[in-house]
Amino acid sequence: MNEFELCPRFEKAVSILSQRWTALILYQLTAGPQRFCTMTDKLGVSGKTLSERLKDLEQQDFIIRNVYPETPVRIEYSLTEKGMSLTPIMKEIEIWSQKWIERESFSPNEKA
Repeated sequence: MNEFELCPRFEKAVSILSQRWTALILYQLTAGPQRFCTMTDKLGVSGKTLSERLKDLEQQDFIIRNVYPETPVRIEYSLTEKGMSLTPIMKEIEIWSQKWIERESFSPNEKA
């Protein structure tokens, strides 16, 4: 009998995406470049947590931080090629969730 062996790369990918807020940040960025304040508002995440996750995602080459030398300085975050490659997966999770996740299972402060 063959024993199931967990692929280390799959395990690492799930570990990255399962960090709190990470998948939601990546999903939010599939809509295009976003500013920090837009993401905090839309996601409901604290500035400290968002900052930490964005730094992690930038170090792992999922996102890029673009600084525009304007007054005031404008900073936008967008997906890299590596991050964009997750778009079809995120869309499939969205489709799956529409079919299988009941609306009643949301907590009162979650958005539908």
